Amino acid sequence: MSCPASKAATPDRAGPITCPGPRAPPQPACRAASRRWLPIGGRPPRRGQPPRAAGSIKGRSGVGRRARRGGERSVARARLLASAPWVLGLSVAIHLVVTGCPPVSSLIDLRVYREAAPEVLTGGLYDFRLVDPGDASFPLPFTYTPFAALLFLPLSALPWPVVVGLWQASSLLCLWLLVHSALSLVDSVDPGTRRSAALLWTSAALWLEPVRTTLNYGQVNLFLAASVWTALTRRGAALPGAAVGLAAAVKLTPAVAGLCLVATRRWHAAAWSLATFAATVALGWLAAPEESRRFWFQLLGDAGRVGPVGSAINQSLRGALSRSLGADVGWSLPWWGAVLAVGALAAVAARAALRRDDPVAVVLAVQLFGLLASPVSWSHHWVWVVPALVWLTSAPTRSAVRGAGPVAGAWLLASAGYVVSWLLVAQPSIWEIPRPWPLSALGWAYPACAVLTLVVMATTRRGDRHRARAAEGTTGVRRGAAGPSSDSSPPVSEGPAGGASPS
Repeated sequence: MSCPASKAATPDRAGPITCPGPRAPPQPACRAASRRWLPIGGRPPRRGQPPRAAGSIKGRSGVGRRARRGGERSVARARLLASAPWVLGLSVAIHLVVTGCPPVSSLIDLRVYREAAPEVLTGGLYDFRLVDPGDASFPLPFTYTPFAALLFLPLSALPWPVVVGLWQASSLLCLWLLVHSALSLVDSVDPGTRRSAALLWTSAALWLEPVRTTLNYGQVNLFLAASVWTALTRRGAALPGAAVGLAAAVKLTPAVAGLCLVATRRWHAAAWSLATFAATVALGWLAAPEESRRFWFQLLGDAGRVGPVGSAINQSLRGALSRSLGADVGWSLPWWGAVLAVGALAAVAARAALRRDDPVAVVLAVQLFGLLASPVSWSHHWVWVVPALVWLTSAPTRSAVRGAGPVAGAWLLASAGYVVSWLLVAQPSIWEIPRPWPLSALGWAYPACAVLTLVVMATTRRGDRHRARAAEGTTGVRRGAAGPSSDSSPPVSEGPAGGASPS
């Protein structure tokens, strides 16, 4: 057997002689060392420096630094999620301290619910007035339906400390439910991570201005938002429809949720909603016929009876336009033009959300339109900022829409900065509508953020969020109901790995 390099042939102990082939030309030692120790994305080590291990990513290109920062963020995130119960406990403890300070937390609206409810049986429900110790210029009336007064009757039979404890605990539970449900619809993560994230979100949302003022006043907004949200994101007809009807029977503004049922073609649920609302009106009429006649035929539509329309606390389009123009615009042409424009934008946003299977955006588009179009939307009515922030900061939305981050920042600046509370202090009085232009401009805080959110929803395309979900390693999310037979459509629910899947 011949070999071109027979001198280099070596015997193999297990077999015949093998030939290694022609020998490679010699290379300088420094060059061989450079190739052997060249780091990924870097340069050869300088003379006098110890060589790095093969495969090292510690180069001058920054790959190593980015990897280290990513690892550090992952560790910090894991630690934060692990401490979520402690963070929530601390936040709730501070909240309880604040609740015990009457100048900060007057619970004045809860007092109205409790003390005015018995008047529904005596005929003086809408003559009731409760003077706020912090502002005696506007004695507070009972502004809800007679049926709502019937629901509040049990509060008058309980001691005040028990009422406060139950009300606050139930409000916090509704806030957590709102957050947890929104997280389960916008991001596909494992259930343990979602539970911890919901606790952290609840801890932070507790200090946003709409949530904070709702708790300080003892308002009913979190109950209504949680019931409407649960109804619109669950399948079926009877229970979701009845929940929307009951919420509208307490406070008329949640009735806008019926548009969401119509948009998703949940005709049976919409019928249940109308039937439930009609039943509550009939029940209120049987219990208090004179008060029902007075409410439905005299007081309904009188925004001035509810409160000062031009005050900074009214963050509806009517309030913002009135402050900008220096007088109550009422039902004039400027108001109609603004409402029609916002309604068209909300319709485009809801339609785009339906096309990309985004149930959270559908619900938010309808609710934001309701807050903008209502004659009176106090700052504590805007608790829908919480699911809006969850949607804007979710991974699919943040990756698909460049403007989602700035809009979320604007919401945080307006709600966590307590802009409306500062404007209440700065305005001349709650009844004086004309004011300096900086105060009028800042009075658009919530309406402007709502319009920007609708723009983001309308410009997010189906492919954008689907590509973002694929990049994040998540699955798609189906809307709760759509199509002619939507009442039997499968809702969004947690899959075996915590992702969203049809149930």
